[in-house]
Amino acid sequence: MGCDPSLQEFGPGLWLVDGPIVTAAIGFHYPTRMAVIRLSDGGLLVWSPIALSAEIRSAVNGLSEVRHLVAPNSLHHVFLSEWRLAYPSARLHAPFGLAEKRRDLAFDGELTEQSAVIWRDDLDLVVVRGSWITTEVVFFHRASRTVLFADLLQQFPPGWFRGWRALIARWDLMTADEPSVPRKFRLAFTNRASARAAIERILAWPAEKVVMAHGTPVLEDGRAFIRRAFAWLM
Repeated sequence: MGCDPSLQEFGPGLWLVDGPIVTAAIGFHYPTRMAVIRLSDGGLLVWSPIALSAEIRSAVNGLSEVRHLVAPNSLHHVFLSEWRLAYPSARLHAPFGLAEKRRDLAFDGELTEQSAVIWRDDLDLVVVRGSWITTEVVFFHRASRTVLFADLLQQFPPGWFRGWRALIARWDLMTADEPSVPRKFRLAFTNRASARAAIERILAWPAEKVVMAHGTPVLEDGRAFIRRAFAWLM
């Protein structure tokens, strides 16, 4: 999960870019990853924007015009300002709770199942509510049959964390044998009925691949993988 600023084609009309490591609460280091999607109208949607370097900007501009910037939850907002500055005409989409957290940014709308109509030819989305940590919006890219998760699924390689952080990460299922829902997120779902209904809608997608912001992408049997990952909830 090292930093690679190049665009990596992941499917028809879908590219991934690995960014620099960021430091979160109590010194935990997280890799960053974004996705770039070419929509049917020719424009681009940037999911979970990472740090905007000159190399990344040049590569993205070489694909097409950036028309949408998407923060998939209220935790993935660190680099929105620089993307907003670089692409002032792009629409900035926020999940529930982020507009209140980032009052310095002028968002163009909240991500809801109804708002997805603007991408109906390319994307579906499900809003996973019921958690006190964050409301996450999960996307499905139809052309590549890829589901995009931000933080609800994570996996870090052995040795990524050290000392007491490694112990916490192991307890939190962040270093499990395959990507998992961290234990803290499981405990944070105070409305499990709402979360269960959202995952059922996600499981209805014909998913083949799964991308996470923090973990190695799943390349086959995506729906079966998601079912295993959320078996504790279902």
